Amino acid sequence: MAEEVIEGEGFIVKDKRTFDTQGKVKEEFGRTKKEEVKEKEKSTTPLPEVNFSSFLLSLSSSILLHLGEIADPQSGEKKKDLALAKQSIDIIRLLRDKTKGNLTQEEEKLLEHLLYDLRMRFVNASK
Repeated sequence: MAEEVIEGEGFIVKDKRTFDTQGKVKEEFGRTKKEEVKEKEKSTTPLPEVNFSSFLLSLSSSILLHLGEIADPQSGEKKKDLALAKQSIDIIRLLRDKTKGNLTQEEEKLLEHLLYDLRMRFVNASK
């Protein structure tokens, strides 16, 4: 980044303003937001498609984390937080109740199996 340096007696001033003295955007600031967004998109990993099944699996992964069955990806530690696990299981139950009759057979089957499995894991973790 080219910076305009003005030297005086005992101090240095670095001009980091976006605009020059004529009010035009300086060359190093000339990139548009769209270019910045495109650059960020290239540097990130593509995320999987979001659908009801992947949403349920994401919730179940967080429940397994709260049950202490899988390690926290950031710290690498296994911690139990049964209150959060119970709340997340209740969210899946709520989804089951609110989506009744609006799911495909596969989604309904996945939901029921996940709910049963996670409830059993919760009971075992509570012992």
